[in-house]
Amino acid sequence: MDKMDPILGSDMLIDEYDMIDEKPDVAIITPADSSEEPEPEPMADDFEAMKARVLHNLPDLEVEAEGYSTWQIENYRGLSKREHGPTFECGGNPWRVLLFPYGNNVDSASFYLEQGFEDKPPDGWYACVQFVLVLWNKNDPSIYTHHSANHRFNVDEGDWGFTRFAELRKLFAVQWENRGRPMVENDAVNVTAYLRIYKDPTGVLWHNFNNYDSKTETGMVGLKNQGATCYLNSLLQSLYFTNAFRKAVYQIPTEHEADRANSAWALQRLFYQLQTSEAAVSTQELTQSFGWETKHIFEQQDVQELSRILMERMEERMKGTEAENALAKMFVGKMKTYISCINVDYESSRIEDFWDIQLNVSGNKNLDDSFKDYIQVETMDGENKYFAEGFGLQDARKGVKFESFPQVLHLQLKRFEYDINRDAMMKVNDRYEFPEVFDATPYLSEDADTSESNVYQLHGVLVHSGDFNAGHYYAYLKPTKDGHFYKFDDDRVTRATMKEALEENFGGDYTNLVNGNTGFRNPYTRTLSTKRSMSAYMLVYIRQTRVDSILLPVTEQDTPSHIAQQLNDERALLEKKRKERDEQHLYLSCAVITDDHFKAYQGLDLAVWDSDPNPVSSSPDFYRILRLLTIRELCQRIGDDKHVPGEQVRLWVMVNRQNKTVRPDQPLLDQDMTVEEAANKYGSRDKYFRLWAEIAEHVEDGRAIWPDLQPQAGNNIPILVFLKYFDPEAQTLRGVGHIYVKKHAKVADMVPMICQLMNWSPGSTPNIHLYEEIKHSMIEPMKGKMTLQQAEIQDGDIVCFQRALSDHEVSAIQQAGNYANTREFYDYLLNRIVVKFCPRPQQNSDGETVDIALSKKMSYDQFSAKLGEALKVDPTHIRFSTANATTNKPKSIVRRNPNQNLYQILHPQFSSYSSHQRSDMLFYEVMDMSLTELETKKPIKLTWVSEGLTKEDNYELLVPKSGFISDLLSELKRKSSLDDDSIREARVYLVQGNKISKELSPDFPVPSIPDYYVIFAERMPEDERTAQGGDRPIYAFHFDKEANKVHGVPFKFYLKPGETLKDAKTRLAKRTGIKGKQFENIKFALISRSPYAKPCYLNDEEVLFDAAGPEDLLALDHVNKSRTQSSKGDSIFIR
Repeated sequence: MDKMDPILGSDMLIDEYDMIDEKPDVAIITPADSSEEPEPEPMADDFEAMKARVLHNLPDLEVEAEGYSTWQIENYRGLSKREHGPTFECGGNPWRVLLFPYGNNVDSASFYLEQGFEDKPPDGWYACVQFVLVLWNKNDPSIYTHHSANHRFNVDEGDWGFTRFAELRKLFAVQWENRGRPMVENDAVNVTAYLRIYKDPTGVLWHNFNNYDSKTETGMVGLKNQGATCYLNSLLQSLYFTNAFRKAVYQIPTEHEADRANSAWALQRLFYQLQTSEAAVSTQELTQSFGWETKHIFEQQDVQELSRILMERMEERMKGTEAENALAKMFVGKMKTYISCINVDYESSRIEDFWDIQLNVSGNKNLDDSFKDYIQVETMDGENKYFAEGFGLQDARKGVKFESFPQVLHLQLKRFEYDINRDAMMKVNDRYEFPEVFDATPYLSEDADTSESNVYQLHGVLVHSGDFNAGHYYAYLKPTKDGHFYKFDDDRVTRATMKEALEENFGGDYTNLVNGNTGFRNPYTRTLSTKRSMSAYMLVYIRQTRVDSILLPVTEQDTPSHIAQQLNDERALLEKKRKERDEQHLYLSCAVITDDHFKAYQGLDLAVWDSDPNPVSSSPDFYRILRLLTIRELCQRIGDDKHVPGEQVRLWVMVNRQNKTVRPDQPLLDQDMTVEEAANKYGSRDKYFRLWAEIAEHVEDGRAIWPDLQPQAGNNIPILVFLKYFDPEAQTLRGVGHIYVKKHAKVADMVPMICQLMNWSPGSTPNIHLYEEIKHSMIEPMKGKMTLQQAEIQDGDIVCFQRALSDHEVSAIQQAGNYANTREFYDYLLNRIVVKFCPRPQQNSDGETVDIALSKKMSYDQFSAKLGEALKVDPTHIRFSTANATTNKPKSIVRRNPNQNLYQILHPQFSSYSSHQRSDMLFYEVMDMSLTELETKKPIKLTWVSEGLTKEDNYELLVPKSGFISDLLSELKRKSSLDDDSIREARVYLVQGNKISKELSPDFPVPSIPDYYVIFAERMPEDERTAQGGDRPIYAFHFDKEANKVHGVPFKFYLKPGETLKDAKTRLAKRTGIKGKQFENIKFALISRSPYAKPCYLNDEEVLFDAAGPEDLLALDHVNKSRTQSSKGDSIFIR
């Protein structure tokens, strides 16, 4: 095969979904009395009849051309390995049959249809072809076999067909399928190619999307799916192509709030990238601005809720700007909710704004039916009469009227509903039609302003494919007034037909089930279904009279200049980095320090060699230089940066010593050596070629004078020594420069040199102590009478000095919590860690976040004192919590343990803190009492329940360990806004596993509250306040189908003698705060306290008082809404 063959040695080259004539064996049952005769098989040489027989029409596709051609194959056994048939023309393109007589690496003859261009096809050429290859006996045309396929032929895939067209043993058998003659007879056989070329209105018919470029094909780009963000992508594309919305977003001033927490700024950037990018755009920056974490990215959310919240956030940002009220004018309509009395002149009504309309799909056939259902009038009569003020109970009509529709009408189709029989949310896949042009006039109230047309043009169809638990979202949008619909499927944009945008998203049954198929397989649930899994869930209509103003052009001038500049700069930087990566093999990275870096550095060794995104004055200079650059040229470049001649720069190679320090080793004296040669010969194979640049201190006639490092008499050569000064008062350790000292000189001989560097006059020279920084953990004092050779000093060693202190000075420094000794300060530097202290959320959320350098060896009290000093608060009142490494939220409270240091707190081993925590961060809270007093308290978490059981407020209370529930209530009053009556009438319950264990009286001791139990409290409920002498309390709880699947807030309920369940439901609804259909779906049962008890369900006529035993609980069986919501993710939010 040539390079255009798609597969070598594969099976039949055809997608199984596209095969037309490859059918499973099915039994065709014909009634015995049928008068219909089976249609006779055509002869292979009756080409028109055969074409009608094998080349089936494909619905919804327009034929461009069709034809056929026959190749009469002679001397079959003498053919070469690969043969071509005669070229023929169809649809203005040349075609031919490609044959492998003895198989393409298989034991079957291989036949393919191939484009017949003499050379390579023209660039961009393609043809969508349905074809059939028929192999037949030239002497008996009734003997034939055929295969068919559909394929998009293009420059890269110029042939397509069937590797296993027919087995060789069958071709040359004495007879073909018991027909009395062979297929290949007298070494001859014919093959006829039937072709039908279809027009490609969308440009993607039978496209495999290899190397597909949305921008090139459509001029638009898609959005990348982060995990499960297809629902977000479809909504964003819809809003983006509502051009007036995009323009309004661009008008939000963000140049002074350009940070990743600003959702308006992030949306502006996203929209601009959709305008200008050549490839699909990421939404990661936008979701980060929403405050979403990784878990939110993999949870599909409700599009309507997301749309509303996004609109609200943008509205907030537009206040006070030229875009204020732009969204309301675009998306907001008005509706009137009314109750009108029939027999008296009284009406209660209110007019409300709406941003979208939720329409029922179930029970309605189309959009008009849904609107009629929405404005349907309900009659309130009989027991459901309306109480009209001044008229008493009256028959009335209740309903909704639309006062006005917005310019852009968002219709939310309720494709997901609660199925009471399945007790679960289900998708409604019923057929539901919507038009391209929709007239909303009939649904306006009679008093509405109709001066402007209310005829709407379809602009967008947002589609969900799948079911409630799994699926995919995409959108069909019409970006321009007179243009086409396009399908926006995450990162791919393709043109779509009107049928694809409308009819194929109506839902309902498939209409083209053939060949005994029972349905199509849902790609998300892997189940067969006769109903389409893809259906519209949101429609976007634009008022026809406002299409021009809504879809107005958005130009470069409408784009915020700072957004364009930022993104262009970022793209230029990415291009620069890409170019650097491509040219990396030509360059070498160097890190260079000088005495200036050393003097600005405070720490161990001479410098920190790692690249810092936020460099400081002590950070090395990093150079990206050509590998063939000479040392002389590098010196010149460094000299230019330091404003000195290159001849006054000498480079020393830094090496890794065995004691894990990095020090200068030797100067690079060969100025003509290349940087690459020097790095290979002297370097340490690190990420950077590290160098120290020595700047000449003595220059004569423009020539640098360097110390002579060559061996001298007695081997008394000068040694390069670096000096550091420890200042106890300032608590600093900084470099002061370098000196050269003779090898045989005394250590004390360095003192005058130090005084000169420090500008200390000879008469005022203080007593100083000298230390050698041998390695990070070895700082040894030096003896003045020893020679440098005896002290084992060599090139690159570091000597640290400090002024000698009196005992009084030492005591004062230590009392301030500082270090008076060089060795102690080095120990601090070795164990130094910068800890970020953040206020604990919901406690001191308005506190200050501070970064403090501390020693790992510090105790709780020591680092607490440092934080107290920074915050100007009493350190004895500060309590700390560890931080979760994943969520950056508080994890565990740190206990004040005098035997535990900071390092052990931040790096716990086998402790209660767990190792999954940040090692550089702690949360703090400033308590109302000292930690010593706090240790006498017991923390108790209490949930205050109100508004039935629907509202929960959580409190963390500190009560004396020897206190009582009355103390707990006093602390609750102090911490909350509850009034005296609520506290006085409070009922406190001990709860385990969502069931009340017991009710706690005010004199119940706090130490008796078991750990891992939950405390609930509420104000005395009304049924307890009004309970009669014969009423009896019972504890109640909620469960979901199975008695062990408990949920919700348990409660106490009073049973009344003689009251049926039906009558008690009114009180139960008020007691729980559950209303409407949700309450109607609750099934009530009694269940005993034993672990494996089963619920005994109650009917409405049963008397609860009589049915309930002393050990029974009242159980409410209904769906756990919190579980349902958690399975679909947390409630959506945008910060």
